[in-house]
Amino acid sequence: MFYITLMILFLSLISNLVMLIAVNLSKKKIFDREKNSPFECGFNPMFYTRMPFSLHFFMITILFLIFDVEITILLPLYITFQMNNLSNMIFIHSFFLMILILGLYHEWKQNILNWSM
Repeated sequence: MFYITLMILFLSLISNLVMLIAVNLSKKKIFDREKNSPFECGFNPMFYTRMPFSLHFFMITILFLIFDVEITILLPLYITFQMNNLSNMIFIHSFFLMILILGLYHEWKQNILNWSM
């Protein structure tokens, strides 16, 4: 029992020492004005940095995420429904795809998919 306790103390001492060395090595040593600025590329910004965010770009991103999540939901359904009957599987897939298509139609009617706004 004494050897196990001694081994645990020795290993925790080594791991704490390694973490202390890693923290000290990873600290930033030189604090330049250029490195602390938001633009590290070395030249002054040509445009105002606080430009308004494009809501249209945000909506396209949300549309992509919806269809990306749809793929991750549909793929496991095939494995899950192999044990169930086919009519139940067709009904659930049709209902799920109908909701997605109606959402896409709604976004199309709202001109979210048009890039020339």
